[in-house]
Amino acid sequence: MSHPPELFFSKEHEWTTGTEGEVTIGISSFAIEQLGDVVYIELPEKGDEFLVGESFGTIESTKTVSDLYMPVSGQVTSINEDILADPASLQDDPYIDGWLIKVEANDGADTLMNAEEYDQFIKEEL
Repeated sequence: MSHPPELFFSKEHEWTTGTEGEVTIGISSFAIEQLGDVVYIELPEKGDEFLVGESFGTIESTKTVSDLYMPVSGQVTSINEDILADPASLQDDPYIDGWLIKVEANDGADTLMNAEEYDQFIKEEL
């Protein structure tokens, strides 16, 4: 399994484009595969602030409902309305069109993994 090398990943399977400035956050293709068919996503409001590790929403599939956890601390600057309107499309493209929120990160998470470390983490989890 290979993930985009330019992204950073959390142990909760969220990804981010970085740890400082405006970053984009989503959920990994591995997590999507584990969830199955996504039927609903709940995301925060623009302007909401979160700390690393706090739940910022939920994702519901035909199998389960899971919390989404912040990989960095910061304030939400944008929400992907297209994903809210069509949650199933997340399965087609979780890394480009399937982003969830954008955040003005004010604290980088030193627990994030690069793609290679994340791939190894997944292998150990399985």
